[in-house]
Amino acid sequence: MNFKNTFKRKLSLLVATVIICVSVSCQKNTNQFDKNFVHTVYIWLKNPNSQEDRELFEKSLDKFLKTSKYAKTNFVGTPAGTDRAVVDNSYTYAIIVTFSSKEEQDLYQKEEAHLLFIKESSPLWNKVQIYDSIDIK
Repeated sequence: MNFKNTFKRKLSLLVATVIICVSVSCQKNTNQFDKNFVHTVYIWLKNPNSQEDRELFEKSLDKFLKTSKYAKTNFVGTPAGTDRAVVDNSYTYAIIVTFSSKEEQDLYQKEEAHLLFIKESSPLWNKVQIYDSIDIK
C-alpha cells in the first residue's frame, strides 16, 4: 500500500469518526430530567419482605412506565438506609415521574397504562403518599 492510499484511508476514517461524534452529541437527550412538573410517589407494600410481592409490583410498574404516553422521565428507588431523624425510611418504593406540564400529568392520571398499574398493584400496597411539585423558576 502506498502513502497516498494510507493517508486517504486514515483521513476518511477520521472524518467518519468526527461525523459520528458530532451526530451523537447533537442528539436530543430524552432522559433529561424535566423540571416542569414532578410527581413523587411513595409506596408502602403490605408485605414488604415478600419477594413474590416485590416481583409482582416491579413487573407491573416496569410495564406501566414503559407504556405511559405522558411520563417523560422516571426514577424508581428504595430507601437508602440513611439514619437521620429527618429521614423517613419506612416506605418500600419511591417513584419519581416528570411531565412537561400539569395538563400532561392530568392526562396521565386517566391514561390506560396508569389505571392498569393501579388495578394490578393496589392490592399489594397499604399506603401511598404523593407529592406533586413545579419548578420555582
